[in-house]
Amino acid sequence: MSGVEIAIEAEGLTKSFGARKVVDNLTMRVERGRIHGFLGPNGSGKTTTIRMLCGLLTPDSGRGSCLGYDIRTQQNEIKRRVGYMTQRFSLYADLSIRENLEFVARIYGLARPVEAARAALIRLGLEKRAEQLAGELSGGWKQRLALAACILPGPALLLLDEPTAGVDPKARRDFWDEIHSLAAQGLTVLVSTHYMDEAERCHEIAYIADGRLLAQGTIAEIVARSGLSTYIVTGPDLGALAARLKATEGVDMVAPFGMALHVAGRDAARLAEIVRAFSENAPQQWMRGEPSLEDVFIDLMTHREARA
Repeated sequence: MSGVEIAIEAEGLTKSFGARKVVDNLTMRVERGRIHGFLGPNGSGKTTTIRMLCGLLTPDSGRGSCLGYDIRTQQNEIKRRVGYMTQRFSLYADLSIRENLEFVARIYGLARPVEAARAALIRLGLEKRAEQLAGELSGGWKQRLALAACILPGPALLLLDEPTAGVDPKARRDFWDEIHSLAAQGLTVLVSTHYMDEAERCHEIAYIADGRLLAQGTIAEIVARSGLSTYIVTGPDLGALAARLKATEGVDMVAPFGMALHVAGRDAARLAEIVRAFSENAPQQWMRGEPSLEDVFIDLMTHREARA
């Protein structure tokens, strides 16, 4: 196992519930010791994929391995080596933080559960709240407790399913600092998120919609492969301008960003002609920009909806 550099490898994973295909022929790879972001809209298949990878669901077809173990036949081995943090807080509300962690340590059969729980309390900055009931914690502290429980048995892989949903920006930032600290120690992390700023903190990302993988790689690779040319427009009457641009052939993406519009297209020469035509004697200012990750994802979703 020590020579294996790939933590997760999946090929052609497919899963349906009734007539609905939730994951459709998904192929992906996650390297050990890296933070891999998993992005996509609600209902895109992220949670189902994560549950297949950690042995909680069996795929209808396709193959995969997690930490070198087969996701179909060695599910118990995977479960013993993976920390899975679900979207919903799943610890006991009527137990204290310390009691929850000691309980988890005993469930995993750790030799010294009290000492293991104390180490987790210190690691996640929970020692001053150790006797507080879990049900009385804010979202950010619940998140921190859930992460402490995940890392308690010393997993080689963390699967985090939208762990920062509903918490404040500072708690999100603190959480990601801890994730990077864990990854620096060799832990592999697959984390699903809706937030672009979180995606940009990942070493690599995968974007799925309707159960299909639309893009995968580093941010620089995904942006470069998009082939988008982008302009940033400021000035008055941006709403009316956006409506006209959306109806213009050769414009692939128009999206407001604060007090500006991002306008993008795959045909750079054609888009340049459009910019010249729209900017001539117009009150708006046009400036060439670099496509952002959000530009790329908006473009991917726009084209997916157009094909639907």
